Amino acid sequence: MGDIIAMTATRVRADDKRIINNKAVDVNQLIPIKYAWAWQYYLDACANHWMPQEISMQRDIEQWRNPKAFTDDERLAVKRALGFFSTAETIVANNVIMAIYKFITAPECRMYILRQAFEEAIHTHAYGQYMPESLGMDTGELMNMYREVPAIHDKEEFGARLTVDILQPDFETESFSGRSRLLRNLIGYYVVTEGIFFYTTFVMLLSFGRQNRLPGVCEQVQYILRDESMHLNFGLELIHAFIRENQDVWTEEAKAWALEAVKEGVQLEYRHAEDSLPNGLLGLTHQMMKQYVEYIADRRLERLGLPKPYGTSNPFPWMSEVIDLRKEKNFFETRVTEYQTGGTLSWE
Repeated sequence: MGDIIAMTATRVRADDKRIINNKAVDVNQLIPIKYAWAWQYYLDACANHWMPQEISMQRDIEQWRNPKAFTDDERLAVKRALGFFSTAETIVANNVIMAIYKFITAPECRMYILRQAFEEAIHTHAYGQYMPESLGMDTGELMNMYREVPAIHDKEEFGARLTVDILQPDFETESFSGRSRLLRNLIGYYVVTEGIFFYTTFVMLLSFGRQNRLPGVCEQVQYILRDESMHLNFGLELIHAFIRENQDVWTEEAKAWALEAVKEGVQLEYRHAEDSLPNGLLGLTHQMMKQYVEYIADRRLERLGLPKPYGTSNPFPWMSEVIDLRKEKNFFETRVTEYQTGGTLSWE
C-alpha cells in the first residue's frame, strides 16, 4: 500500500477547497480559510458554551414534588417534551457524525460540525439525564417514548430514514444522484428536524418559565434554543454553499421535494403539539400552535428561496426575544447579562 498522506511541497490554496469531494486539497488543513462564515459559526458556538449541571434545579424539584403545583395535563406535557428531546437529540447527533461530517469535506465546516455534535451531546445530557433525574422521573419511560408514542415516533422516523439513506454501502457524492440525496439530508435535518420539529416543544416548556415555574428547566431550554438557532442558521448557510458549488442539483424536482418535506414536517409537528396538549394549557391553544408551526415553516422556506404557502403571523413574538441571549433581558426571575466566555456564563 502506498502512502495515505502524500508527500508534497505544494501548499493548499483557499480557492481549491470545496464543500464536498475535496480531493484536490488535504481535508486536514484548516488554513488558509475559505469559508469564513463557517469558521465564525465555530467561534460563536464556542463562546456560547454551557453545561447543564451549572444550572440549579432546586426550585424545579420543589415545585415538581408538590402534588398541587401541576395539573395532570401539565405533567404530561413536560414528560412528552423531555421524552421527545432526549432521543431526538441523539438521532440528530448520529446524522451529524455518520452522514454530514463524513461527506462535508471543507475543514472550516467540519470544525463547526464537530462543535455541533458536542452540543447535541450536551442537550442529550440535559434532557435525558440531568432534568428528568433531578425531577425523579422514570427515565426509561421517557427514553422509550419514541417507540411507544406515535406522534414522537413519526418525527424521529422522518430523520432516521434520511440517515439510513446516506449510510447505504453504495452511497457516494460524485454522481448527480448522490449529491441530490446529500442535499435532501441537509434540508431534512437542518430545515425540518432542527428548524421545525423542536419549536412547539420549546414554546410549551418556556411557557412554564413565563409563569415562574420550572426555572432550571427553562434556563437550560433557553440555552438549547440558542444552540439550535445557530445549528439552523449554519445549516442554511451550508445548504446555500453546497448549491452554489453544485448548481445542477437544485432542480425544480429538488425544490418541490424541499417544499413537500417542510409541509410534511408541519403536519408532524402539529400532530405532536396536539398529542402533548390534548386540552390546551398555559394559554396555548391548538390553533395557536398550528399557526406558529406554519409561521416558522414560511420563514424556513423563505431562507431557501422557496414560496411561503401559509402566510401566517407569529402568535408568540416573545420567542424571538428568548432566542437572543446576548442582550440583557429578564427571564424567569434570573437576569442574563452579555458575557465574554471562556467556559462559564455570567448570571445575576
